Amino acid sequence: MPQPTTDANGHVEKIHWPSLAAAIAAISAVGIAIGLGLPLLSIILEKRGIPSTLIGLNAAMAGIASMLAAPVTTKLAHTCGVAKTMMFAVVVAAASALGFYYAQSFWMWFPLRFTFHGATTTLFILSEFWINAAAPPRRRGLVLGIYATVLAVGFACGPLLFSALGSDGVMPFLAGALIILLALIPIFIARHESPVLDEAPERHFLHYIFLVPTATAAVFAFGAVSAGGLSLFPIYALREQLQESQVAVLLTVMGIGNMAFQIPLGLVSDRLRDRRPLLAAMAVLGVLGSLALPMLIHNWILMGVILFFWGGCVSGLYTVGLAHLGARLSGADLAAANAAFIFCYAVGTVAGPQGIGAAMDVAGTSGYAWALAAFFGFYVLVALCRPLFQSKRS
Repeated sequence: MPQPTTDANGHVEKIHWPSLAAAIAAISAVGIAIGLGLPLLSIILEKRGIPSTLIGLNAAMAGIASMLAAPVTTKLAHTCGVAKTMMFAVVVAAASALGFYYAQSFWMWFPLRFTFHGATTTLFILSEFWINAAAPPRRRGLVLGIYATVLAVGFACGPLLFSALGSDGVMPFLAGALIILLALIPIFIARHESPVLDEAPERHFLHYIFLVPTATAAVFAFGAVSAGGLSLFPIYALREQLQESQVAVLLTVMGIGNMAFQIPLGLVSDRLRDRRPLLAAMAVLGVLGSLALPMLIHNWILMGVILFFWGGCVSGLYTVGLAHLGARLSGADLAAANAAFIFCYAVGTVAGPQGIGAAMDVAGTSGYAWALAAFFGFYVLVALCRPLFQSKRS
């Protein structure tokens, strides 16, 4: 297959669906496997009698692996090619997923967590780079909205698959590995259409974190709120005397909002010359929704309505932030910035649970809402200060 045609600025002129379908299908398969693996691994360790602290420490390897894999991914793709690097990462991730079943000693799960999440981080970075590079500027928001929706469906299918397979025997591990290996098929078919990195990034990796701060700060806030907010929401709700069934419904409604809003937000962002006001508006809604939680928590139906829109705003920070990144950069710079984007997401997934948990220990249940508002408020502050720094440089 030939490379999609580009204009004078190096941007593709039309949506090339085979190329986009390959990248989206590949990362969606990985999303299903991750959605299956996260609850599976935690429950198995619990059955083995591993202390909660050690289970959490093992899970934290995911964030560490992501932060370490992000800086080297672009260099690997430049040396070996985007498609070849992705296919290698698929094999490593599948082997690691199956390896958990055969690793009987707990210490062996630490290197397996590292290789599994390091490989999946590589897949996320290069898939998103591929999607951003293959999307026409005027349709970038739509394309990334489709990507985010399909990925959200994949993550939602993982727990459903876990409920069907259970945690006993080799079958759930084998299913996860086979699902990951399915990602090889679309990548291999579209390998000649994958973006080419002829040049290595000119700047140091850390420079890209601050090059487009409205995008990287958005994904940091998203990572913190999604990882910390979702993992600690059941604890917060149960302490506020909600029933477990109500908590499950509220989490489901939040997930539906996540899936429902990505394509509409992408379409809206395509109509804007500058996506930054939309990102700031979603962060402001995030602050207001967070602060409203203590007042609405005892009316769980109204709470569900708020969480539906709130979940869309949270995930919109990721989708629109990624579109903003793609609109600002191209080529090797875009690949390196995508790595910085995922790096900031990983930092957020580590900071969010720690910060929100500490706030609940210090301020009680109300600390949950205050911590969420603080993460959103951080992004609002970045959005407000960004024009000041631009005017000083000019």
